[in-house]
Amino acid sequence: MREAAGEKIVLDTVDREILAKLQGEFPLCERPYQAAAERLGIDEAELLQRLRRLLDARVLTRFGPMVQIERIGGAFVLAALAVPEARYEEVAAQVNALPQVAHNYRREHLLNMWFVLATETPGGIPAAIAEIEAATGLKVHAFPKEREYFVEMKLEARV
Repeated sequence: MREAAGEKIVLDTVDREILAKLQGEFPLCERPYQAAAERLGIDEAELLQRLRRLLDARVLTRFGPMVQIERIGGAFVLAALAVPEARYEEVAAQVNALPQVAHNYRREHLLNMWFVLATETPGGIPAAIAEIEAATGLKVHAFPKEREYFVEMKLEARV
């Protein structure tokens, strides 16, 4: 059971199957949700409705492909800010308002806000950093990728 916005979310067997079986090996075909639904023994409309419910309830925070953005001409960078505690929520809202921000999380460190910037072109990164610095008045610390590692992580949805 998961609580979201004061509402208790009960995961049934089908929800748990969705969580377990759609981690990797998502069908690459003309109707991928239909193919995935058939593997789960449900129809496409039900799968889409259940995914929307899991996303809305924040059981899932994201459902989509992981792509190597550089291979399609884009860029990404891990970035951080040292945000004064009194301004944390304000700055988080400013940073999260940018479509280039893939995700944002808090850390117990001098650099207490970490986020990933993803842009369609390499030149989009400096522009996004400049926009964040102008909006917040804070220096963005950018940490470009030096080397890539692949670590597959699958989570178990227990009954």
